[in-house]
Amino acid sequence: MATIPEFTDILYEVKGRAAWITINREKVYNAFRGQTLEDLITAFNLAANDKGVSSVVLTGAGAKAFCTGGDQSAHEGNYDGRGVVGLPIDELQGLIRDIPKPVIARVNGFAIGGGNVLVTLCDLAIAATSAKLGQVGPKVGSFDAGWGTALLSRVVGEKRAREIWYLNEMYTAEEAVAMGLVNKAVPMEELDAAVTKWTDTIAERSPTALAFLKRSFNADSDNIRGISNLALHAVKLYYASDESKEGVNAFNEKRKPDFHKYVD
Repeated sequence: MATIPEFTDILYEVKGRAAWITINREKVYNAFRGQTLEDLITAFNLAANDKGVSSVVLTGAGAKAFCTGGDQSAHEGNYDGRGVVGLPIDELQGLIRDIPKPVIARVNGFAIGGGNVLVTLCDLAIAATSAKLGQVGPKVGSFDAGWGTALLSRVVGEKRAREIWYLNEMYTAEEAVAMGLVNKAVPMEELDAAVTKWTDTIAERSPTALAFLKRSFNADSDNIRGISNLALHAVKLYYASDESKEGVNAFNEKRKPDFHKYVD
């Protein structure tokens, strides 16, 4: 068994043949900063290379949030880490796709913004009935023109994906199941048991067969990787604009943004 490093922003635990990776930033609704993503990347690589691990569970600490995307308090035109926009988000997203093991999103609460994108990227998702999912990009001066749009439209259908991004409403777990974003919704008290039932089942399957299946599913949509990389550079340019900064400032000041005053 591999040595588990000291993590700052996440928890890592192997239960049976499943690696449970928990974003441990409950006070900020498990929003991620640069360090969070570095920890997540290390953890996913650890799970990928552990022959005793058959599947990975991604979740958030506490009962309020799975993940609410990038931490706006660490965002002032750029985030606080490395990468195109100050977050190695493309590296983490690629790992979730590339790890040769099923990744299950345990959606214990709000999955908003970049958190909803993580749910979209995971192979499977089980949500508590109390969970809410959705996107907020245009409300806070941001967008995702890669996996969060192109892959989402394949998962839920293009009309629904446009609705999610244009209107920025929040959807219940049951609604997410109906649209195909989540596989199953269960009461919060049954969430761990439901996830464990799936990880135990996966542990009985052929690892090589699962790896080939995952790569086969990914092959059809892997062109989105290039779109996502291009989009990150577009987002970087947008973050430098006063229009985008108005979204961040309004969020942190708890007021409605006025984007139109920055449009020529």
